[in-house]
Amino acid sequence: MSDPKTGGMKTFGIIWIGQLVSLLGSGLTSFALGIWVLRHTDSVTQYTLTILLASLPGVLISPLAGALVDRWDRRWVMFWSDVGPGVVTLVYSYLLWQDSLTLWHVYVGVAINALFSAFQWPAYIAAITMLVERKDYGRVNGMLEFGQAGTSIAAPALAALFLTFMDMEGILLLDFVTFLFAAGTLLLVRIPKPEASAEGEAGKGSLWKEVAFGWHYIRQRPGLFHLLMFFAMVNLVASLCGVALIPMVYGFASEAGVGTIMSLVGIGMLLGGFIMTTTGGPKPRVYGVLGGGLLFSVCFILVAIKPSLPLVGLGVILWYTGIPIMNASSSAIWQAKVAPDVQGRVFSMRRMIAQFTIPIGDFGAGPLADLVFNPLMMAGGALAGSAGRVIGTGPGRGIALMFLSMAFIPALAAVWGLLNPRLRNVEAELPDAEKKVSSNSPDAAPEEQETAAQAS
Repeated sequence: MSDPKTGGMKTFGIIWIGQLVSLLGSGLTSFALGIWVLRHTDSVTQYTLTILLASLPGVLISPLAGALVDRWDRRWVMFWSDVGPGVVTLVYSYLLWQDSLTLWHVYVGVAINALFSAFQWPAYIAAITMLVERKDYGRVNGMLEFGQAGTSIAAPALAALFLTFMDMEGILLLDFVTFLFAAGTLLLVRIPKPEASAEGEAGKGSLWKEVAFGWHYIRQRPGLFHLLMFFAMVNLVASLCGVALIPMVYGFASEAGVGTIMSLVGIGMLLGGFIMTTTGGPKPRVYGVLGGGLLFSVCFILVAIKPSLPLVGLGVILWYTGIPIMNASSSAIWQAKVAPDVQGRVFSMRRMIAQFTIPIGDFGAGPLADLVFNPLMMAGGALAGSAGRVIGTGPGRGIALMFLSMAFIPALAAVWGLLNPRLRNVEAELPDAEKKVSSNSPDAAPEEQETAAQAS
């Protein structure tokens, strides 16, 4: 028999490689479809609407998806969550071949894919809990962040290269193959089924009772709820500033300069993922989360204080290095503290609470910049003679003022978290959840059952 302590990691590695390939294919399609929308509509609004539809439906349906994930076999949830978007991609390719693809087809397709993603994410994270030991949670979540960063860098470059010698249908068919590859890797593995916990038994009932269970579970654990409030505050500011970053840099730099800054986004995420993968992250892990908030404030000041590419670049690379560390540290806390058989419901509600502020930030950035901050910092603006002497005036400097105005919020949230005993001590106060494998699970190989029992 192979070493039970390595069997789960090997299984995770197979799944991770499959999902990494699929993520790369999805990045190719996302880039190609974005170019298609801009070419056929010449409208940034239409383009941003596709971005909204690619995320918002998934956030809204998350609680229902999580309840169903806990009822169903998680391996098959992931399998069909790969097959479904693959079929959507195949339909895109057929419509292009028939010269029939229209904008509403794209809208429907990205919304459908968002719904599949709402099922896949909690199933994937919950599967990790059953496959690896607690000490490796930070490391494997770092692998997820590292893969996300790597594909975000590689996909646009590869898509641009492929478009020079193949049409868009070819890219879509390539993406379809990556979905099949990911689904195929899931057929090669077995994911243990968690044994019913006391929390899971208490939460059983109608589907709608199970949907509400995630909310009640989190509210009964103030440390976890406050952790989500921290993320909701930080996500609001990060989304506002993230959307406004390119227009701010474009106000004083060339297109090449903007491209350099955007490349640093991916490099920072790669660096953060590498740090988590190799070290497992800070201990206690909550310091990795709250420390990220303090880092964000410093980064926003660096990005905005002067119209200088070196300063902006330093701020951006530190900013995006912090994101994988925050995310992976947070995921490791949740995986350790939440009973495996209810993680679908709880993690989906977690996603909804933490991310509900992101659409607000995404769509609030434009009006805030155009109607409030930019007029203040143009020549003759109300603050041109005061703040303008420090950060400069002209195009993009109003956005810089917006960055500086928002910079105190992540630091304030971090200080609140450090002073909040429920949040600061969440890892010590909440007991680790037991991790046991159901002996009735047909998908649990004997050595994987042993792994889970030893890690509990």
